[in-house]
Amino acid sequence: MKGLRRLCLRLAGLFSSDRREREAMEFDEEMQSHLAMQVEDNLRAGMTAAQARREAFMKLDREKTRQVRREGGTVVLLESLMQDLRFAVRQLSKNRGFAFTTILILSLGICTNIAIFSFVDAALIKPLPYAQPSRLVGLNESTPMGPQFNLSYLDYLDWKRMNKSFSAVEAYDGGGFLRTTAQGVQPVNAGVVGDGFFRAMGVRPVLGRDFRDGEDLPSAPRTVLLSYAMWQREFGGRSDVLGQTVTLDGKPNEVIGVLPKSFIFEPVGPVDYWMTLHMSMAMDRGEHDLRGIGRLKDGVSVAAAQAEMQGIAEGIAKQYPNEDGGRGATVTPLTEVIVGNMRPILLLLFSGAVLLLLIACVNVASLLLVRTESRRREMAVRGALGASRGRLVRQLVTEGVLLVATGAAIGGASALWMMQVLLRLIPEGMRSNMPYLNGLGWNEHTAAFLGLVVLLCVVLSSVTPMLRLRLADLQAGLAEGGRSSAGTTWRRMGANLVVVELCMAMVLLVGAGLLGKSFYLMMHSDLGLRPERLAMMRVQTNETGDLSEAQKMQTVRQALDAVRALPGVESAGMAWGLPVASGSNGVTFKIVGRPDKRSVNQSNIKEVGANFFSTVQTQLLSGRYFAEDEDETKPHVIVVNQTFARKYFPGEDPLNKQISWEDTQPPVTIVGVVRDIHEGALDAPVQPALYEDFAQDSQTDFHVIARTAGPPKAMLASMAEAVKRSVPHVLTSDEETMVERMATSRAAYLHRSSAWLVGGFAGIALLLGVVGIYGVVAYSVSQRTREIGVRMALGAQRSEVSGMILREAGWLVLVGVLLGVVCSIGAGRLMGSLLFGVSAWDVSTLIAVALVLSSSAMLASFLPAARAARLDPVVALRAE
Repeated sequence: MKGLRRLCLRLAGLFSSDRREREAMEFDEEMQSHLAMQVEDNLRAGMTAAQARREAFMKLDREKTRQVRREGGTVVLLESLMQDLRFAVRQLSKNRGFAFTTILILSLGICTNIAIFSFVDAALIKPLPYAQPSRLVGLNESTPMGPQFNLSYLDYLDWKRMNKSFSAVEAYDGGGFLRTTAQGVQPVNAGVVGDGFFRAMGVRPVLGRDFRDGEDLPSAPRTVLLSYAMWQREFGGRSDVLGQTVTLDGKPNEVIGVLPKSFIFEPVGPVDYWMTLHMSMAMDRGEHDLRGIGRLKDGVSVAAAQAEMQGIAEGIAKQYPNEDGGRGATVTPLTEVIVGNMRPILLLLFSGAVLLLLIACVNVASLLLVRTESRRREMAVRGALGASRGRLVRQLVTEGVLLVATGAAIGGASALWMMQVLLRLIPEGMRSNMPYLNGLGWNEHTAAFLGLVVLLCVVLSSVTPMLRLRLADLQAGLAEGGRSSAGTTWRRMGANLVVVELCMAMVLLVGAGLLGKSFYLMMHSDLGLRPERLAMMRVQTNETGDLSEAQKMQTVRQALDAVRALPGVESAGMAWGLPVASGSNGVTFKIVGRPDKRSVNQSNIKEVGANFFSTVQTQLLSGRYFAEDEDETKPHVIVVNQTFARKYFPGEDPLNKQISWEDTQPPVTIVGVVRDIHEGALDAPVQPALYEDFAQDSQTDFHVIARTAGPPKAMLASMAEAVKRSVPHVLTSDEETMVERMATSRAAYLHRSSAWLVGGFAGIALLLGVVGIYGVVAYSVSQRTREIGVRMALGAQRSEVSGMILREAGWLVLVGVLLGVVCSIGAGRLMGSLLFGVSAWDVSTLIAVALVLSSSAMLASFLPAARAARLDPVVALRAE
């Protein structure tokens, strides 16, 4: 207890300067009394007055006693640190320009890195909100067209029955449904899953129960699970929702439970209802419209599961060559399924942010070196007065820690704001499919990363001045003034730092240039149609019964006639699915009259109306479009794209050739070949495509596409109103223009955002690089004032002086840019998957960036060079 009390008193002594001063005065008075008594004793002993006083002073050793007493009333180390801190605050307040610049650079680098890291953490590091998410994988079929294609229901059952790698295999799908309520019919999104889907995911309802085994069979009662949002929005969060009936697509479903608030399954997207499959064994094995997930058994790796499932798929393909010929299996970690296409973008942005932080650290190191060199005389005087090297280093470290702590505080606070800004840049439709971004902000991972960044900056700010603080150098600096040696040191070390800085700035600038050019080429690539002045909307019939083909086509014709009658509409067509990023169903087929090669004959298939091609204005290469009078009673015909004709009919005319993809249906005849339309993502290659006549296989869900005379955006509302007025039993939604569809597509967003963000990093890097070389040249000139004065006094012309400075700067720029070109090509190769239509060594980009960086750096160097040329030799010689 005594030790604790003593410690408390010492800690209190740190913050009670008044009490310490009062006690010091009392101590001095007491010491004076003891000193007088000792002098009197010495005088009585026969000493002279001088001897008596001297002996008294030696015996009492007042300074040592005072020091011991003072240390007993405080914590010496803490008090010393607080003194260093107060001194550092005073020093930085006297050098506000240096302090402000350093803190600004640090906070900018820290803010950017924390904000980008928060996205990397949310998408790539933080585990998915499912039980043991590392054991969950996505299951797909592979085809010659790619590794990610859907399963058929019968293939899914075989995979589930035959595998030994998984403790659970389940299927899922999602889509639009119509919900019937007392207020009418409304469209909703629903997920369709196997009965064990949520058990495989490790997700339990917060209310009610999960699906039971066998509840996905056609004979089982129809049940439904509500999403948490739907439960709150439509049912007020009431517990009596269990047992209520929800009518979807005309079929009643009993509500059996409510899913957790945090549950969103990104591959399906945000949905309101979850239902079971209710599929029949009588389904066609060739209908590939499901996706799968699996939970790996303990000890089974993804590679082992991949090998087993590939063998199973190949065996099924041999058994059913018509439906599954050429199909394999793909096993992918679920994290890759959910965020796989975001991974390269996030890693690119994080790499750019780290490069920017390194550039900021180089600039801070430059500033610290300048400051250390300018304080060498001060340090030399303090060293000569008895300050140890450790004491001087501790003072510099304290200043560095204070700068870093302030920059980290500002950067960390700004990072939260920057996270929200970046989050708002993501379109709402895309953000709703990224549940891993929910609750984006500070957590233990971002805090740990901030600590790592701060530690790096503290080490940098401490090591940089320590490298230049040797006692022998300080003594030499005291003797010589340190001016010439400081200039030489800075010219050498500062030059190296600037070369590194320019190199990293070059990498960021080239990366931004390549991404920007990729985005421009992608947005201006040939889509096979004219996207301007195209207005589009989705139309769904709200009639829930089975409609005949004639009834479906009657709805389509009424909707199209209503749109065509509008003033400002030049033409209108329809399609099931839209161009650009909509995706298509895949089909395997055989060419009539040739060996059956369904194992390699793969194509996308899409249903369009008779006026679709003329409305989107794609070019007819040969043959004809669909005729208006062709319906299900006429011989079935198709139109193929140029890639299909080139791949499957090389060197011959595909017109009037017949193909078949369903043995139960008669073959269809190719009547036309059109230019390739970009049906998939903007950055994906065009695939072979079959266009089926919508009138011969119509749906109750389709898109109306209109070409307008004026701005298409202004026509969207009129189109929706006209269709509803003409066809009351339909619902309209998803009104947009083709240009908007392109701009808001996932590929466009990812390329645009990466180009803008890396471009922002590059702009800051360019600014820091220019400031860095300006600082090097300007400081070098200031340290060489006497040399320049001597040169000019001996006859050197002003142009020669400025040329000398610019040549030295030019060499730094040349070396930095050349190193940057080499590093940029390497970085470009690493980001090759993100580039579209441009190579990593794009000459025009490299030249343009090199010119911009070089000219900017030389312009920054010109200012101090011109100032040096204007020096008066007399003034320059007196400056030393």
